[in-house]
Parts: sequence; C-alpha cells; structure tokens
Amino acid sequence: MNTELMEALTILEKEKNISKDVMMDAIENSLISACKNHFGTAENSKVIMDRETCDYAVYAEKTVVEKVTNPALEISLEEAEKIDSALQIGDVAQIPVQSKEFGRIATQNAKNLILQKIREEERKVVFDQYFEKEKDIVTGIVQRYVGKNISINLGRADAMLTENEQVKGEVFKPTERIKLYVVEVKNTPRGPKILVSRTHPELVKRLFEAEVAEVRDGTVEIKSIAREAGSRTKMAVWSNDPNVDPVGA
Repeated sequence: MNTELMEALTILEKEKNISKDVMMDAIENSLISACKNHFGTAENSKVIMDRETCDYAVYAEKTVVEKVTNPALEISLEEAEKIDSALQIGDVAQIPVQSKEFGRIATQNAKNLILQKIREEERKVVFDQYFEKEKDIVTGIVQRYVGKNISINLGRADAMLTENEQVKGEVFKPTERIKLYVVEVKNTPRGPKILVSRTHPELVKRLFEAEVAEVRDGTVEIKSIAREAGSRTKMAVWSNDPNVDPVGA
C-alpha cells in the first residue's frame, strides 16, 4: 500500500472536501502527461492504479519488431524476450516505466497538473456550496469598506455588498454579523462570485419565513412585497386556513 499517498488524499478529502477518486484521476492524468513530456508521446502509455491501496504502475506499450525504427513505440524481439520470453514479432509488450526516470521538466509539469486540479476542485466545491444558498438568506461577517462597497466574509468565500444593495443610513463595523440575501452565484475562473443584497424584497420574505411559523409551514402565503429599504415595507398575505388570520399571523 502507498501509505503516504493514501494519507495525503485522505487529508484533501477531509479538509477541502475533494473526492479521492477525482484526485486519483488527476494523478493518472499527470503520469500520462509526464510520459508525453519524457518520451514525446503518450499514445502508448498506460497507467494502472489500485483505488483501494493507491499503488500504481506505469507501462509503455510497444510493438515487438525485428528492427526498431521508432524507439518510443517499438521494441526489438531480443529486448522483449527479456521481459517475457513468450513474446513474438507483432505482439504488444508492456514495458514498466519508473516515475524516477522522468526528467525534471516532466515531473514539474505533472506536479503543476495535480495542483491545478486541486484548485479547480476547491473552486467547484465552494461554488456548489453557495449555489445551494442562492435565493436564500446567509449570515456574513463585515470585513472592511472598499470605497462605498462592503467586503463580507461568508465562511469559505467572500462577497461584495455594493452601494446599490445597501440600505441607506446603515453603517457596519468590522466583525459585525449581518443577514444578507443571496441574489445570484456565478462561477468564474477565480472562484464563485456571490451577489448579495440588503435591499431585496425577498430578504423580508425569507426573514418572515424564519420567524413566523404560519409562513414557514405554508399556512399563510406572502403573495407580494413592496419595499422601500430602510423606510417601509408592505406585504400582501393570504391564508390557506379559514381559521387563521393572515394579517394577525
């Protein structure tokens, strides 16, 4: 068992929520990439990886020929018989490749490929987490003012509360916790871009759903909301139970 690799993948899965299978695929692809950089081709390269033990082996598949014209794809009968005496002309021999044979550049490229995959998976995990919260309320911590905008920490990602989405007259201090409505979550090469608001009418609706049992269980429905953020809010409500007064609820 490749204990070190198994431990590293377990840590990634636990701390960054990145699947072991995804990382094993990335390792296989990085080894294929290293073969391409080292041998000039990866068409005949094959990686076999045990998903339970993390043990892996790299092979170069070469055709057995009488006279070698392309060393990357062919092997002489004499050399092939040293690997397997049963091989004959025309057979495909699997030549074990040791990763330590790879050059420095090939090794560095393989490492970069794995690191890039880790970053991509991190961004994907964070995007999925906040995409589930789209059109819902989250609690954020005020970090700092950036001009007239406010940088908000949402946990694993940051959001920018723009001036247009702020309630006039509200002033927040760093480390203060505030409720925000997630308007939209966009996936970008730099990670998720989260658009939040303090003025959106749906913020009021979500707050009432959290605080009023009749709204939360669907007995009372909020049909529409008109809001002047920081000043007043009007709601049209409807009761699905004749015994429940929607306004009173």
